[in-house]
Amino acid sequence: MTAKTLVFTSAALNYIPKVRMLFNSLREFHPEIELHLALSDLLPSDVDLSGEPFDEVHPIDTLGIDQWRPWAFCHNIVELSTAIKPFVLQKLLARPDVARVIYFDPDMVLFSRLDDMLDRLVEGDADVVLTPHQTDPDSSLRAVMDNEISSLKHGIYNLGFVGVRTADEGKRFAKWWGDRIYHFCRADIPNGLFTDQRWVDLAPAFFDGVRILRSPRYNVATWNLTTRLVTGNMNDGFLVNGQPLGFYHFTGFDSGAHHTMAQVNAGPESDIHLLVDWYKRETAALVDDPLSNQTWAFGQYSNGQRIKPIERVIYRERVDLQRAFPKPFDADGGYLQWLTHQAPIEYPGVGTGEPDAALDVLKAQLSVGFQGAA
Repeated sequence: MTAKTLVFTSAALNYIPKVRMLFNSLREFHPEIELHLALSDLLPSDVDLSGEPFDEVHPIDTLGIDQWRPWAFCHNIVELSTAIKPFVLQKLLARPDVARVIYFDPDMVLFSRLDDMLDRLVEGDADVVLTPHQTDPDSSLRAVMDNEISSLKHGIYNLGFVGVRTADEGKRFAKWWGDRIYHFCRADIPNGLFTDQRWVDLAPAFFDGVRILRSPRYNVATWNLTTRLVTGNMNDGFLVNGQPLGFYHFTGFDSGAHHTMAQVNAGPESDIHLLVDWYKRETAALVDDPLSNQTWAFGQYSNGQRIKPIERVIYRERVDLQRAFPKPFDADGGYLQWLTHQAPIEYPGVGTGEPDAALDVLKAQLSVGFQGAA
């Protein structure tokens, strides 16, 4: 039996329309690959995903994450979609018929086959493959500030892509990554954290078999357009420094940042704008897709009240609150009452102090991670 290649991405229900674009491109260029969706959401009984272009769905409650509900409360939707990645990776690597597992961000699209990369994870010397944000130094001060300094803040390697072989070292990497992300998956650049990404800066130092893919055709994005010449069109295909475009990362597209930085880094005459305009047209109608309007399962308390970002942070930073209120989504479970002072109740094990006092914790040099009720 031939060992499989599995590809997965991670998203909530409302992002599945964009996931289709990634997976349809994978179906086109790699029909032999098995496709998986890691769902940072719950799967309601009335949502039918059987017609979607993936082979298997992994909702968060099927991943075996310890105390997953209060843990999920500590994350916003982007953080949670990122935080479940290493747990799905471990789950897929454990399957006996799998040779390698690849992760792609849901805002990526393939434009040619990736056999050169895939071969390194089986026939080559790679247990883990990563792509840097930049593979060539920038030459202008503006580009250094926009791109290289940004990499120093957010991470050298873009974790919109990672490939892992089902060897012992690959599995050891996945376990280590999951152990770190369980406690520290947050956007906290002043304290050296950017969700799952900054941790992997350490991977080449900690693990053998980590290989850096420097081909200009991989993970093309606005942060490396200053050193990569994109030519072509949608009919004939695109080349990057003369090589076929492998996959493009449409990061920051919804906010408009992608379009702005493409103009800055590639210039107004670049053929990259044909690609950007194509993605804009393809995604414009997705707002009308019923899945785009699905409510995230972890965005509100049980009474429908929206969870504010600071309320997640307070719970994440206060271990005593985690232990006193193991069901933070439950509007009648005490945490929301403690926050709003609606009930003058003394809770065993909860330290004194107003909710706003938790902001002082954020000023600490390094804050604690999720500890849970144990």
